[in-house]
Amino acid sequence: MWTQLTSMRTALMLLLILAVAAVPGSLFPQRPAGPEIVQDYLEQNPVLGEWLDRFQMFDVYSSVWFSAIYLLLFVSLIGCVFPRAVKHAKVLRSAPPRTPRRLSRLPEYGRVVLEPTGPAPAQAVEQAAQVLRKRGYRIEVRQEPDGGASVGAERGYVREIGNIVFHLSLIGVLAFMAVGSLLSYSGQKILVEGEGFANTLVAYDSFTPGSAFSEDRLVPFSMSLKSFDAVFDRESQTHYGQPLDFTAVMEVQDGTDGEPREQVLKVNHPLDIHNTRVYLVGNGYAPEVTVRDGNGDIAFQGPVVAQVQDQVYTSLMVIKAPDAQPEQLGFVGFFLPTAYTGEDGVAVSIDPDLYKPELNLNSYYGDLGLDEGVPQNVYVLDTDDLTELNSRSVDAGGITLTPGESYELPEGKGSISFDGVKRYVGLDIHHDPGKWGVGFFAILALVALIVSLFVRRRRAWVRGTTGPDGCTMVEYGLLARGEDFGLREENLALRRQFERMWPVVAPEDTQNRPE
Repeated sequence: MWTQLTSMRTALMLLLILAVAAVPGSLFPQRPAGPEIVQDYLEQNPVLGEWLDRFQMFDVYSSVWFSAIYLLLFVSLIGCVFPRAVKHAKVLRSAPPRTPRRLSRLPEYGRVVLEPTGPAPAQAVEQAAQVLRKRGYRIEVRQEPDGGASVGAERGYVREIGNIVFHLSLIGVLAFMAVGSLLSYSGQKILVEGEGFANTLVAYDSFTPGSAFSEDRLVPFSMSLKSFDAVFDRESQTHYGQPLDFTAVMEVQDGTDGEPREQVLKVNHPLDIHNTRVYLVGNGYAPEVTVRDGNGDIAFQGPVVAQVQDQVYTSLMVIKAPDAQPEQLGFVGFFLPTAYTGEDGVAVSIDPDLYKPELNLNSYYGDLGLDEGVPQNVYVLDTDDLTELNSRSVDAGGITLTPGESYELPEGKGSISFDGVKRYVGLDIHHDPGKWGVGFFAILALVALIVSLFVRRRRAWVRGTTGPDGCTMVEYGLLARGEDFGLREENLALRRQFERMWPVVAPEDTQNRPE
């Protein structure tokens, strides 16, 4: 069983199975990426969803069966590669193979006869050995029984080294991916202009920890959004209003006693704070509102994050005022950066910039359901248990506000005022201690793969003997380990060097073979 598990065939099969096993992760929603999407899928497909959940199709990459394939591949690679590495290390220390008795049987063969003034056989072999050494061969000169000499040479060991390093790099990638999976964390945070963030668990809007994460691994830092600027296309006729650039000016502080410093955050240019990366992934508007209840007291005041719905920044707004008395208040509607009301009386946004900001809201009163302790989505207002106060379908109509305006709610339920507009940014915060190791071994694997594909392993032998006429005769042969289309060129290159180095009697055609 161990022999089968550690064979290269098994490793390749496990690699293929791992690739196939990863496919469901792209077909079905995954809980780590979006638990609310998984919940919606289960509600829409109660029977199929239940069975898929039993087979962990919504947690593919942390499932038992995916982890089993992953670990088997890891063990198979280790059991396959390390014995090969040890065996190759022994080969590197061994001498080149002995010189064959009949070099003429090799795929590439040549012979030169030297003039009487040329070197003796042993000296010629020594000189040929130096030529082979300069061409990258590992050599060993040997004495022949008949008084002649020969040299065995071999090169291309780096090809096998590249192959081994490639597989060791795969093990390194798997190992550091496992480290990252265990110790990494990622979270999301929305920051409104002027607000701050400290890298603590309670400060995140959502947080996904690694399997072995502990809170003390959080890098101590804080940051705040000083300003945000968006540049939109104002010249193109076909792409007018499309975003060109986003720039967030952040004030970052290391720990509690570090000096605050300004840093610029852009798309694809994240902040790097002690190996924790902060990415700019979204932005929008946060209208500032004040809600007063029926008693005239402030029930809610501050910026409200509006979810961008389209390219002109039509933004969905939900306001909940659970502290309002005597009835709790809720509002839902749209924020329009540049409002335009058509002939049908419906207001829409026609530009993403703040040229004519406007709030269009419906209002409700009743029990918001927040007192029961059940978590709610802050961007959704459940109106099932609420009574409608304002909308287009009632006599009071909807609420339309521009900055600085207020509106008195019907039945003396309170009021709402539109105080101004701020910008906000959506941040992704990632810390992965294994990413540098993954990157290093991935690059090393690529380099090793190139080496193993393009380096050719060759063997060469040169024998020097004394011919019937007393002249030195040098024979040489070449053999490739595997396919080598450059072996013929190597033959010709060696012959040219021998003819330049020695006085040759008569060159012979190296393609001739004795029958």
